Amino acid sequence: MVRENELREGEVAIELPPAEDAGLVFIGRIRTPWTSRLETPRQGRHDGPICRLEIFEPFVPAIKGVDFYSNLEVLYWLDKSRRDIILQSPKNNEKTRGTFSLRSPVRPNPIGTSIVKLVGIEGNAILVRGLDCLDNTPLIDIKPDRCEFTPLAAPQAGDFQTE
Repeated sequence: MVRENELREGEVAIELPPAEDAGLVFIGRIRTPWTSRLETPRQGRHDGPICRLEIFEPFVPAIKGVDFYSNLEVLYWLDKSRRDIILQSPKNNEKTRGTFSLRSPVRPNPIGTSIVKLVGIEGNAILVRGLDCLDNTPLIDIKPDRCEFTPLAAPQAGDFQTE
C-alpha cells in the first residue's frame, strides 16, 4: 500500500495553485458499507449493496420526481483523496499515465461520478445501487442519467447544431 506522502515509481506530484472558491455546497452525505479505500470497489455495480444518499435540509424537496428515473448520475467529493499527483502509475505497474486519462480518485478536483440504479426513496434518503465511494462521502449533486433524460423545456438553437 502506498502511504499518503509517498509516490509510486514514475508518479509526479505538483504544488497545487491557491484554491479559488467555486461556491460548492454539499447537499448531503453518502452512506456506503466501505470505510477503507482498499475495500471499496473500483467501479460500482448495479447488483452491489444498497447505499443511501442522505439529503440535507433545505434540499430535501429537490428529491421530488427523482423516482421517475431508473438510473441517476451521482456526483460526490472524494474528500480523502490526494490532489497533487498529475502522473500516476495504476496498480504500481510502472506504466505512468496522466491523471486525466484515468478514473482514479486522485485528481486536482476530486469529483467522483457514478451512474447508479434507483432502488427507492425513504424520507430524506435516496436508496441506490452502484456506488464506489467511502462511507460518509460528501454529496455534490444528483441528476437523471443523461440517457434517460429528455429536456422538459422547448428546444433552442444549440440543440440542432452540427459540424
